[in-house]
Amino acid sequence: MVVLTVVRIFRSNFNDMAYKRKTSKEKSDSDNLELKEPEAVYYTSPKNSQWNVYRGGGSASLPNNYIERSITLLGMETVKPFDEVKNVNDFIDCIREGVPKKALDNLIDIAGITTGEIANIIRTSDRTLRRYTAKQKLNPEQSERIIELAKLYSRGEEVFGNLDAFKEWMSTIIIALGSKKPKEFLDTSLGIDMLMNELGRIEQGIFA
Repeated sequence: MVVLTVVRIFRSNFNDMAYKRKTSKEKSDSDNLELKEPEAVYYTSPKNSQWNVYRGGGSASLPNNYIERSITLLGMETVKPFDEVKNVNDFIDCIREGVPKKALDNLIDIAGITTGEIANIIRTSDRTLRRYTAKQKLNPEQSERIIELAKLYSRGEEVFGNLDAFKEWMSTIIIALGSKKPKEFLDTSLGIDMLMNELGRIEQGIFA
């Protein structure tokens, strides 16, 4: 009986020791585990399908630079001197050369601006504008306004993620703009500059 009791005690102590070693090992393994955060997922808005018109319906991606993308919006990527534009200053030659009516038509289609609205923006009549041929060029003042609009809509697409969202904003009453719609400021260079500045504020998280 004494021997049996000793064996039982020994076996019990042995099991306790084995259990302690096991739990100690499990605890040690768990201490070595690294907590990894899930990978961040970034969501970007898809480009508006209308952009396909201005890149020839191809699969090539649009330029990342909003200035170069402005040229794409006008459909002038392969037309001199537009094909040589790399920065804002390069637009000077384009203004002096004159923007063809075809570029204006492209802008109207993609920006959703009516012929009447664009006529008011560039200081002419709807009737006169309709008489222009596709290759006929606008005067320098009108050309400058069209290029400013292209830059604005390209920048808006960049900030809002897609053109539809930007066009909706353009037609929304904004308190920061004196409770007016952004579209109401397109008839002056100063007004367009103001909208460009507002886009910069929105991009920085200062929502209007």
